[in-house]
Formats: sequence, structure tokens, C-alpha cells
Amino acid sequence: MFFARPMPDFPVLQSLARTCAAAVLLSGGLAWGAAQPPDNDRVIVLDSGEADLSLVDETTHKVVATEPTGKEPHHLMITPDGQSLIVADSVSNDLMFLDPHSGKVQRRVEGIEDPYQLGFSPDHKWFVTAGLRLDRVDVYHYDGHDLTIAKRIPLAKTPSHLTFASDNRTVFVTLQDTGEVAAIDLPTQTVLWKLHIGNTPAGLWMTPGDRYLLIGMTGEDDVAVVDWHNHTLVKKIQTGRGAHNFRNLDDGRHVAVTNRVDSTISILDYTTLTKVADITGLMPGPDDMDLSADRRYLWVTFRFARHVGVIDLTTRKLVDAIAVGRSPHGLYFANRAPVYPPNPD
Repeated sequence: MFFARPMPDFPVLQSLARTCAAAVLLSGGLAWGAAQPPDNDRVIVLDSGEADLSLVDETTHKVVATEPTGKEPHHLMITPDGQSLIVADSVSNDLMFLDPHSGKVQRRVEGIEDPYQLGFSPDHKWFVTAGLRLDRVDVYHYDGHDLTIAKRIPLAKTPSHLTFASDNRTVFVTLQDTGEVAAIDLPTQTVLWKLHIGNTPAGLWMTPGDRYLLIGMTGEDDVAVVDWHNHTLVKKIQTGRGAHNFRNLDDGRHVAVTNRVDSTISILDYTTLTKVADITGLMPGPDDMDLSADRRYLWVTFRFARHVGVIDLTTRKLVDAIAVGRSPHGLYFANRAPVYPPNPD
């Protein structure tokens, strides 16, 4: 994986952001006064290197509070009922269920080993975690509240990202250190097939109609297009070095992919399987993305810069950068109605 660039430090901006956050903490709890913006304007950002999350006001772009998490919270996902946001603490081996609007902890589920990435099947019956450091994928039954382990599946090496087919039977997992994508049958918890696709595959995205898998090739400068029905690599779309993760732009045609090494975001036309634009002028290490409810702004975490960026999609320009904690990763908009299956964080 690409971690050769030094992580820039922005001491003045970071200090200002942390000062704002500290001002709303009273005796270890969140202080929500009358002057605070409504909770549904929050954007939740996981600071994986700080073991906390930042709550950012979507309108003012200010950090209004921080909340402790477990160790190395990387990814997060809304529950199917929209009542909880799950934060996966990969090193603490637990899941935190949060109020998606306020960020307050509802409950913790311990004994979920190395949940680096997580996801629900479209019918909500299965919950899957990828254990990157344990070389394992765990499949759980989900009854709407509780998780029961169905099987732990060894899957070397370094399983990282997940996506599901709409048949509710198949989950796809990238294996970063063997350069493969694997398909797992959920009812039987067995590996159906593996396909070698290149160097360090990471984020996955399923095109509408389940036709193709798009896979960010973090060890290359492209996105792999896989015909998963026939287990074949169709083509590679050149994007930028360190192609990593995806966000559907909800316009019926385009999906964005972050290029962590080149520090750009490419816009792909998933109907023609071509790149149509690049967003440049970004900070180092763009990673996970989320889209505002009006589809005008794309927010992105900069893993190597301790900031979250706000991109105006009408101009395709970075319009603001918000200082947060170290190594920001997953993020979630509280004011958007849940969509299932959700986009990758």
C-alpha cells in the first residue's frame, strides 16, 4: 500500500479546530446549548489515528464536538432501520452503535474481532466484517438487533473492502496482498471463486443492475472492471495513482473514485466505463467520500492531512478544508435519509 508520503502537520489549523471542539465538552459529555445547530446538520468523521470521532456542522463547517471511540475506527455504516450508526473499532474488537444525529453512544457490542470493514446484505439478514489484520472474513446472522456468528472464513491475505450483489447471497471482498477479489456465498459461508486482478485492490462498487464490479487498484493507477458473472477482468480505466474508494454521485451516470497517491478524485461514467473528469487541487491522501443531500457537495477525508475537504461539484473545486483528527477515514451525513444498500464510506 502507498504510505510513503509523510503526513503533513497543520498545527495552527488543527489547534483552532481542537479548541472549538474542547469548548463544547463539559465533564466528559457533549454540551448542546440553545445556540448549537440542530443535530441533523451533523457530519460524523472517524479520526482513526486519534480513537475518536469529530462532529462537524454541515452548514458552518466547524467542528462542534468530539467523542471517544475504540482504537482505530476506520469504517462506519447506518443500520437498516436508520436508527443507529455503527462504528467499527478494528483494534478494540468491538462495534459502537451511535445516534446518527448526535454521535452519542447507544450501545457497544464486544467480541467482534478486527472489524476493519463492515456491511449488511441488501435483505438485512447477513452482517459481514473483513478482518484485515487477521486474514479473515466473519459472517453473522442479523435479526434486526443482535448479531450471531455463522462462520469465520479464512481468506488470505488482508481482506479489506466489501460489496454485495442484489441476490442477497453473494458478498465480494478484495484481498490486498494477493491482488485478488473473492466471492463468498452467504447461505453456505463458502468461497465461490477468486480472481487475480492486479496490485493492491481496495474499494469496490457494483454498477446498477449488478453488471460489473468496479475495483480501486491502490497499487496501480486505475480501476478494474470485473464481469463477476463470468469471473473475468474486462478492462482497466486509468484514473490516478492509488485509486482507492468510490462514491456514487446519485445522478444516474457517474461515480467518483479517490486517488490517494496522486491526491485527486476521478469521475467515471459507469454507463460507458470511461473517465470523464479529474478533480485536482486537493490535499494529500483523499480516501472516503460522502455526498450532501442536495448532491451539490462532495465531502472527502484526507488521510494524510488531518482534514476533511468540501468539493463543489458544480465547479469541481475544493471550496473548504476542515481540520479534524489524525488520519480521518469514514464519514457520514446525518441529514440524508438512509439508502440501502448504502454507498461505501
